[in-house]
Amino acid sequence: MSPAPVIIAIDGRSGAGKTTLAVELAARLRAHHKVSLFHLEDIYPGWNGLAAGIERYVSTVLAPLSRGEAASWVCWDWENHDDGEPRVTLPAEIVIVEGVGAAAAAARPLLSAVIWAEAPDDVRRTRALDRDGETYEPFWDQWAAQEEEWLAADKVPLDADVRVLNPADGSAPADVLQVLPYLPSLAPALAPELSARRGLRLRAERLDVRPDAAGLFGSMYGRSANAVWLDSSNAGVPEPEAAERSRFSIMADDGGTFGQSVTHRSGHSLLSAGCATATVQGPFFRWLDTVWGLSAVEIPKAYPGGFALGWLGCLGYELKRETGGTDLPAPTPDAALIFAGRAVVLDHAEGAAWLLALDAPDADDWLVQARAAVETAGAAAQAGGSTGVVLPAAAAFRSRDTRAEYLAKISAAQHQIGEGNSYEVCLTTALSADIPADALDPWPTYLALRRRNPAPFASYLRLGSLTVASTSPERFLKIAADGGMRAEPIKGTRRRAADPAEDARLRTDLATALKDRAENIMIVDLLRNDLSHFAIPGSVTVSRLCAIESYATVHQMVSTIDAQLKPGSSRAEAVAACFPAGSMTGAPKISTMAILDGLEGAARGVYSGAIGYFSLNGATDLAVAIRTLVINARGDGTAELTLGVGGAITADSDPEDEYQEIRTKAFGVLSTLGADFPDA
Repeated sequence: MSPAPVIIAIDGRSGAGKTTLAVELAARLRAHHKVSLFHLEDIYPGWNGLAAGIERYVSTVLAPLSRGEAASWVCWDWENHDDGEPRVTLPAEIVIVEGVGAAAAAARPLLSAVIWAEAPDDVRRTRALDRDGETYEPFWDQWAAQEEEWLAADKVPLDADVRVLNPADGSAPADVLQVLPYLPSLAPALAPELSARRGLRLRAERLDVRPDAAGLFGSMYGRSANAVWLDSSNAGVPEPEAAERSRFSIMADDGGTFGQSVTHRSGHSLLSAGCATATVQGPFFRWLDTVWGLSAVEIPKAYPGGFALGWLGCLGYELKRETGGTDLPAPTPDAALIFAGRAVVLDHAEGAAWLLALDAPDADDWLVQARAAVETAGAAAQAGGSTGVVLPAAAAFRSRDTRAEYLAKISAAQHQIGEGNSYEVCLTTALSADIPADALDPWPTYLALRRRNPAPFASYLRLGSLTVASTSPERFLKIAADGGMRAEPIKGTRRRAADPAEDARLRTDLATALKDRAENIMIVDLLRNDLSHFAIPGSVTVSRLCAIESYATVHQMVSTIDAQLKPGSSRAEAVAACFPAGSMTGAPKISTMAILDGLEGAARGVYSGAIGYFSLNGATDLAVAIRTLVINARGDGTAELTLGVGGAITADSDPEDEYQEIRTKAFGVLSTLGADFPDA
């Protein structure tokens, strides 16, 4: 008798490629484990024996193996159409069972994981008959009818942990092995496979070229279904602090050997790698802790960037359910990330492009293609273009709150402050418009936004049906590879003016405004507390307090809080401790989030969340998702445009001034689209 093994079932209709997948997956797992393999076709009692075969398999094979005992069973003699010789399947660290019915309802309580293999009907028939020839052909319809009858009552595909659209090109085993270690039931057993992902060689190549960034992204990733551009579109600004935030731009997709993606909704993460998808239950930040935080690559000394490949994308505000807030469903994912095993990083300070790639069989080819793309973009003229988007008809935005309703909510927030339930309430609303999906091309829309509103944390995310076009000026949280932490909240905004004297007056007005200063200082105090949970005692400092920074359309009041992460602390938990950004909630955070849920009455979605990366060297740099247009294609030929806006409400806020502030914040995006702020 052996310890109970990990048992993986590979199920699917006939011809879905289960046998080949099982054999090849077992071969790969044998690099680190003892693996036993069982094929159900050896036990089915004849061509009409699916139900009886499942019963035999569960009782005589699966039950003893699940106890760590050898399984003694009787095979089926297909030539004589009768029971054949007795056989024994020995237990092992990992047992793979394969065949139609391997994950039947009676079997599932004894299984550690279920893989469901799929293929088009015509492909399945061809595969099955190519394998079994004329022997199977007379019985194809009879067997298929049994499969349909069984699946009508037993929804195995819906309960599968991993689903594989098996292309029969040899890619399925590697793709499945990419996602299997994420399953909590398999993670302990597959620790060697996870460890093999650490210590990967990072290849880094510097090109002394200053390419046209927009042209480069378009040429390299214009056809990628999932791609991210973390775009420092105001690179070259003179202010030292803004220059630090604007030094690097990152471009990547989820292609290549290591490419993956994940979307999370209300406690369910869907991971994709090539043809395989896995469903993982549990909190997002717990999942993040399993895939990020430890240094997994050695960084070349010459490379100056903080990003060393890893996960990129966005976290939605509704992840607050995991950090003290309530659970509200949103129409967009609560998190959407891609894993980039290769990327282009532009160093705007040194006028260089870095090509980064994890060492893999396809790395050389990608480096050749990327090198050529960078050099071509370097020879091209810098992109100009319009700062507006021409639509067939201007998008008619509607507001979640009318002017009167928003003013009433401001009064309600001030009442909560007066009752001592909050000091500051960051009240938001949303502007939205429905348009035909083909009426707005997200890519030129983003290019127009970045020209009109250059910002240090601008970004363009294309994640399936979701597109995020952001011109955020605000850093949420940075954790460097060495554990240095930094938050830079923005509280206090004034519009820019064309007349220099008026513009200077507005900047001075912001710098001397007691209300704005009070708002900013309250958030600084909140973030000092957030950072202190995982900081070395005494390391939390405020290096800048209420400084004024000017951008294309607004002046902003910015502070900087620094700290040093405690050695050995979970970096994912440190991010969670600060999430969502205090500048988007108010203070104290948890009680104020509850107030906001009652006042706003709807999910914020991507807005107020975070956009950025989680790098393989343990670093992260995340922006607050503000000044952000979200384009959600619904799949019915329409798309919804959403723009969140808001402001901090304090006891002495003037409601009319607060309403004008959200109009100011919306202007940059709306004017780019040729749209007006809805006044109803």
